[in-house]
Amino acid sequence: QVQLVESGGGLVQAGGSLRLSCAFSGGTFSRYAVGWLRQAPGKEREFVAAIKWGGGATSYRDSVKGRFTISRDNAKNTAYLQMNTLTAEDTAAYYCAADDYYDRLRTGGADYWGQGTQVTVSS
Repeated sequence: QVQLVESGGGLVQAGGSLRLSCAFSGGTFSRYAVGWLRQAPGKEREFVAAIKWGGGATSYRDSVKGRFTISRDNAKNTAYLQMNTLTAEDTAAYYCAADDYYDRLRTGGADYWGQGTQVTVSS
């Protein structure tokens, strides 16, 4: 059974950086596209970033382009989200997701999800 475990969240001041990690187990990591989504209190979950199986193709929501970078290390079965120049609007629970189909990550319909890690940006 595929399992995803996020780590790296925390409290950071506006303008700071964090790197989230998503550890994958229970399957062949390189078969799956991986994404990050987030949900702030009182708001719907939203797509943040996704990366295809080999890491050659990525996509981002407009508000994080140029600040966030998604990457993966298939040898370590881990995906990452480097977040720079954080703002209070980035405060949310961040979830890692995995699916055979890349497009499902953008729509929130991925098969596998982690438990989430909280990111809080103080202004």
